[in-house]
Parts: sequence; C-alpha cells; structure tokens
Amino acid sequence: MPATTPTWDPAQYLRHAGPRARPFADLLARVPDLPGDRPRIADLGCGPGHVTTLLADRWPTARVTGYDNSAEMLERARQQAGDTPDGGHLDFAPADARTWTPAEPHDLVISNATLQWVPGHTERFPDWIAGLAPGGVLAFQVPGNFAAPSHRLMRELAHSPRWRHRLAGTLRHDDAVLTPEAYLAHLTAAGCTADVWETTYVHLLPGEDAVLDWVKGTGLRPVLTALDDDPEARDAFVEEYRTVLRAAYPPGPHGTAFPFRRIFAVARKPADR
Repeated sequence: MPATTPTWDPAQYLRHAGPRARPFADLLARVPDLPGDRPRIADLGCGPGHVTTLLADRWPTARVTGYDNSAEMLERARQQAGDTPDGGHLDFAPADARTWTPAEPHDLVISNATLQWVPGHTERFPDWIAGLAPGGVLAFQVPGNFAAPSHRLMRELAHSPRWRHRLAGTLRHDDAVLTPEAYLAHLTAAGCTADVWETTYVHLLPGEDAVLDWVKGTGLRPVLTALDDDPEARDAFVEEYRTVLRAAYPPGPHGTAFPFRRIFAVARKPADR
C-alpha cells in the first residue's frame, strides 16, 4: 500500500503557528540578497500562508506566489492575497511539488516543511535550480525527527497486529529526508554554493496531550486520512497513540517539552560573469 496523501486541517495546523513559523524565520534569515529589483519568489508547500507573508515583508516589492496541493490550505491562504504597500503582490495557486517547475526565472524558490512529503525530492533540485535567475536561491527546511518517539511510536502502532492490515505503508520513514551531508552533496553537484545545517528546537507546548495536538496537524494526517471512513477505528488509534505519547512526553509544571530536529539548506546559483 503506498503512503497516503493526507487531507489537511488548517485550523489544527495553526494551533501551533508560532513554533511552526520559527524554523522558517531562521531559514529566511540566512537567505542572501536576491538578484532582482522586483524579485520573483515561489513558496512550495505554502500551507495556510501564514509564513508566506514573511516573504513579502522581507522583499516588499516582490511578486510572491504560494503553491500547495491542498484545497483546504489554499482556501485559508488566499485570505492574505493581494497587493502589498510597496508595489509587490502576494497570491496563491494550486501546484504539486512533485511536478512544479518555474514557468519564468525565479529569484527565490523556498519550501518550508514540505519536501518530506515528496518522495525523491532531490531529483527535483536540477529543475528548480535551472529555473532560477543567475544568482538566485533555492532554500528549504525539512523535519529531521523521524526517529523521535513522536514518529517512531506512530509507526510502531501502525505496524502492530491490530492496525497493520489498515495502515501498513501509510507512513514513510527512511526515505522521507536525507542527511545534511547528502543534501550538501546534491546541491553542490548541481553547481550551487550551499549552506546546510541542522537545529534541534525544544518547544514547550501548553495544554493536555500537547504532542498529540501538534502531530494531529502534521505527521498524523496520513493515518487520520486513511481511517477517515471509519471514525470508530480512527478514534481507537488516536487513543492508543495518546497513551504511548503520554509516557514518552510527560508534561512538566510549565508545559510539555517537545524536542524537534530540523534540517536547513540555502543554495545559491552562480551569477552570470
């Protein structure tokens, strides 16, 4: 059974909008100046658009398009579309990162916590880099926490005797993301200068069953989608998963500590000589 294409819930995703936005802000801080006076920017996997607006803040004259293959996410994102005060424009459009290619030269192609959903995403790098203007930038951030209890326990439960006939193959792991060294090798082989690094955030999440609440907006979506036609089974899986998460992430007096490793890359295409 292939990995399930998840359906998305923008409201659930945005329940942790602050900590989800921080890696994008850290990625954006390492993106250098762009070559165009009115940069053309694509945000692949823009989700509800809450971080896409940061691109318009950084480059006020830019033409920014956020792309996503979720109609639910795009409906939410389009609430933020329109002209910007300094002559730029922000819009959103449907597209799939597995097939999207720039239709015109771009100054920046950026992706935040999306490429882990795209099998073989490094094979897309040459097309995206070819679509950059000279001196343009490809930048992305992906989660690197697939070995963490939040994901490991989810996979173990999905492959347990009770659930494997329904969920085997629903969740990906080993091929979801590469090591930082592998990303560096791919980007430099494509002719770019590249900066690749990793960071582990320790989010302090409020509320009861905080880690479960977090993954309901992201990593658990394929399971919720696969069981959507059987609410009783879906609720039973969530309850089993809730129990093991409580043991793995016990709450403290000020919230639940949730370590989250992420991998970052910023690659610049050579400028014309």
